[in-house]
Amino acid sequence: MTQFERMEKGLIYDPGDPEILKVQAVNMKRLRELLLSPGDPEKLQKYMREVFAECGDGCYIELPFYANWGGCHVHFGSGVYCNFNTTFVDDGHIYIGDRVMFGPNVTVATANHPIEPSLRARGLQYNKDVRIGENTWIGAGSIILPGVTIGKDTVIGAGSVVTKDIPDGVVAAGNPCRVLRPVSERDREYFYKDEKIDWENL
Repeated sequence: MTQFERMEKGLIYDPGDPEILKVQAVNMKRLRELLLSPGDPEKLQKYMREVFAECGDGCYIELPFYANWGGCHVHFGSGVYCNFNTTFVDDGHIYIGDRVMFGPNVTVATANHPIEPSLRARGLQYNKDVRIGENTWIGAGSIILPGVTIGKDTVIGAGSVVTKDIPDGVVAAGNPCRVLRPVSERDREYFYKDEKIDWENL
């Protein structure tokens, strides 16, 4: 089995393998070119359509944007929005549902290194895919770790470190991130503290 095949299977592998570096370099070159023209929305759309594994309609990323593989292992649904300084450590695959929003400075990591010291000293790693359900909001500065699944209609509070799966329809926050409460009927009445949602004007 080649190192590339080991990478794709989620096994421990050598990320410095020449075959892997050759493929990775092509995407990183394209990402650098994109970052040199941050005011060109057409170029951004073209990039996402051609480089990302999948990209639905109406997606947008505020630049700068960073990705280990240029985003070629990123799967976007439709209407995904990423604020400034989104980082995808996309050595593994990242699946993002429709209408997901990322605050600024969010990191989604799929790559990890063995705890066993001799393997780590050799620079070996492994990847575990991340999944984020539709209509979920990831607050500013959050970090999502390898192998995590976050459900749909969920809010991850700013600055959270998500180490374990989070279910549908909850508000979760903290380090480590934990469920604080379900999304409730009160959330249909108030948008901030005691300020009511003026549904009739929306």
